[in-house]
Amino acid sequence: MRILLLNGANLNLLGTREPEIYGKTTLAGLETALGEAAQTEGAELESFQSNVEGELVDALQRAAGALPPEPGKAPGGKCAACIFNPGGYTHTSAVLRDAIGGLDLPVYEVHISNVLTREEFRHLSMIGPVAAGTFIGLGLYGYLSALRAAIDLNVRGAEFPSGDL
Repeated sequence: MRILLLNGANLNLLGTREPEIYGKTTLAGLETALGEAAQTEGAELESFQSNVEGELVDALQRAAGALPPEPGKAPGGKCAACIFNPGGYTHTSAVLRDAIGGLDLPVYEVHISNVLTREEFRHLSMIGPVAAGTFIGLGLYGYLSALRAAIDLNVRGAEFPSGDL
């Protein structure tokens, strides 16, 4: 099953933009590592990044099957889930919130840094209330955690193990 890895504004600069906050791994390196992890679990990861809000909306709609695939743009068809780091759009985009809220697509919000410990304006997420889950402050491991959740919950249909923990 297909999963969309969607990255918003400025995430194309991973590895060079504020490495003390976002680390030294590039977006291409992140996509490769997550793609390999997905493949190991029998899932296909398709990646798309844009600095343009409307292109992110279109990618979400393609992932949900509300728009047909577009040659040369991920995803190439309907997805089981989406892992999404909206970047700065997190705090400002009612458009992305409405897109996610209006689609039958579980979206897992990811933030590399702990946005709750940063500037006040970063404390509000427009996306969180319509997301299937949110992963913040775990560095790039947040993406891997979101991938694990997307595969377990939306591909395998697994439930949390019962019994004593």
